[in-house]
Amino acid sequence: MQLPRTPTFRLEGKRALVTGGTRGIGLGASVALAEAGAQVTLAARTAEDVERVVNAMADAGLAAEGVAIDITDFDAVRAFVADSAPFHVLVNSAGTARHTPLAGITAPDYQAVMQLNLAATLFVSQAVVGRLQSVGESGSIINVSSQMGHVGGPSRAVYAASKHAVEGLTKAMAIELGASNIRVNTVCPTFIETELTARNLEDPDFRSWVLSKIKLGRLGRVEDIMGPIVFLASDAAALITGTALLVDGGWTAE
Repeated sequence: MQLPRTPTFRLEGKRALVTGGTRGIGLGASVALAEAGAQVTLAARTAEDVERVVNAMADAGLAAEGVAIDITDFDAVRAFVADSAPFHVLVNSAGTARHTPLAGITAPDYQAVMQLNLAATLFVSQAVVGRLQSVGESGSIINVSSQMGHVGGPSRAVYAASKHAVEGLTKAMAIELGASNIRVNTVCPTFIETELTARNLEDPDFRSWVLSKIKLGRLGRVEDIMGPIVFLASDAAALITGTALLVDGGWTAE
């Protein structure tokens, strides 16, 4: 009898682009994809951060290069992608949050969050997809969303709106790109201990509320997101598209 074989989680021969790839979840994605064998290009605004991470990864024996680019400069993004070999994996990890009660939301807050969380996800994906389609190659796009793309939270109206929009964008892209064998999914973390969340989590009342919602009783770590990223990038997820992988410790189970 011939037994089925587990599809590979390895990514040799794949090129990956990670936005926001020098910090937090983006850094974790960069390392995880490189550890799985991908040639990783990490993108971030600050050249010093890019150089520091690329050098650290090289010291660890990981294949990585970097580009200092503002991913909300969509013309620059299109030019960069057009001049690069196709990226088979895209992780849209760059994001921001400006949490405030509803009455305090300003137009600049709204515009800044939507520009990075939603518009950049759309237009970086557009550039990468166009390059893949031009050479007829398959790919995997992984949008870093949030549990707040499925629920709401206090003082998070704009952030939650941006992530709900990313979920809708992901489904629409998956439908359109299926014929090109380009998969599109989201990873939806709970509160992960990163620079982005540190200030809020210093508040003991807020931290207590967060922990009361996470059924596993602990905050997330960057390492908790690394495996899901590799899974969705790999052939092990070959039939998965248009869906959300919730890494939320059970937050959305009720």
